[in-house]
Amino acid sequence: MTTTKAAARSAVLLAAILLSVAPAQAAEGVGIDGASLSLIWGIPFVGMLLSIAVIPLIAGSFWHHHYGKVALLWALAFLVPFTITFGAGLTTYEVVHAALLEYIPFIILLFTLFTISGGILLTGNLRGSPGVNTTMLAIGTILASIIGTTGASMVLIRPLLRANDERRHNVHTVIFFIFLVSNIGGSLTPLGDPPLFLGFLKGVDFFWTTEHLFHDTALIAAILLGVFYLLDRYFYAREDKLPEKADPTPETERLGLRGLRNLPLIAGVIVAILLSALWKPDIEFNVLGTHLPLPSIARDVLLLVFAAISMWITPAFIRERNGFDWEPIREVAKLFAAIFLTIIPVIAILKAGSEGALNPLVAFVTGDGGEPFNAGYFWMTGLLSGFLDNAPTYLVFFNLAGGDAQTLMDKYALTLEAISAGAVFMGALTYIGNAPNFMVLAIARSRGVAMPSFFGYMAWSCVFLLPGFALLTWLYFL
Repeated sequence: MTTTKAAARSAVLLAAILLSVAPAQAAEGVGIDGASLSLIWGIPFVGMLLSIAVIPLIAGSFWHHHYGKVALLWALAFLVPFTITFGAGLTTYEVVHAALLEYIPFIILLFTLFTISGGILLTGNLRGSPGVNTTMLAIGTILASIIGTTGASMVLIRPLLRANDERRHNVHTVIFFIFLVSNIGGSLTPLGDPPLFLGFLKGVDFFWTTEHLFHDTALIAAILLGVFYLLDRYFYAREDKLPEKADPTPETERLGLRGLRNLPLIAGVIVAILLSALWKPDIEFNVLGTHLPLPSIARDVLLLVFAAISMWITPAFIRERNGFDWEPIREVAKLFAAIFLTIIPVIAILKAGSEGALNPLVAFVTGDGGEPFNAGYFWMTGLLSGFLDNAPTYLVFFNLAGGDAQTLMDKYALTLEAISAGAVFMGALTYIGNAPNFMVLAIARSRGVAMPSFFGYMAWSCVFLLPGFALLTWLYFL
């Protein structure tokens, strides 16, 4: 039996055990008490993060061929001890809850936007000059709040790579693309980034983030775009001293946009997401203790239908010209499946607040008089969003600040602003802070860009992002 088949059979066997012996506790929907968990339960999650960070650096070929097995190993490292300790019922509930309400909708949305955007082709020989690159980043930053960070990233990353495919120095362009298009640009509407969409579902007004985060976003975006332009001019000037590199893009091809029939599908994705939030039929299904609303099911089915339509109506040559393949979304699906599993006890500990093992974090966001410490909320939400999934991290601190949308939008508006900005902006600190980061990384590497390692990327993000975040803290949150 091959290693792959053995691993797959182990996963199926474990799932069968969990589903077959689940007692009534799973049906009751009673989750784990985070106050009872020690930090030891976070080891599989930390191991998963370190694997993503270290293995590609020291054993790139092994990682490329076996990252799915590594992810499965850490998932089992959490599931097996957790099942033995707390029982199959509780484990089943936690896994099903995370899968149905978080992971599956998450990966379906990414899959749909990845598929549709892969059918949109910007043709022509764009030259990756500093002016052109900065303009593309600025357009992507604006689009991110309209079609989401995932949609904007998938539509623009390939044209940006083609525009710079004759340049020797192009790594910084992709890194700033992740900063601006895959993260910071998505801060102005609930459609931009998953944390803000969760806030919308909790009752935050649709245009609240547009009004309250516009100045934060404009400041950081302006700083980064200015710094990028100067940096790109420096690297562009150095190209003249290097041997000329052939441009793979045909010079005779006119600038144009192909695959326009996919644009209504992107609009359909936006409508489906809004529909799931605004349609309240009070119909839900109990799946092993997890209550799954009908609008959520309808949204996910619609998204899959849109993806299928895109595959059907898009000529094959468009996807071929885009260098489209399924490996980026396959890698994201496997790695984030393990992340969503191993993060379960970490999120539970955070939700326990002052009673949990991470109670020093709670103390850091609370003033001496019990009032919110806004700078603490910004940095704690942000730093954890850089290493955990930013959507559940947003919810943790949203609830920690009271959890009432009307009160947070009014009396504690600055606190909600700090939480929202931290979750969206600091998702750019690491490759795993936001799903589009990893997808852009995978696409760039598949196109031959020598992207930095996990820690190498963090060196870039610390140098170029943290000073701006410190300025934001001084201006607005202290």
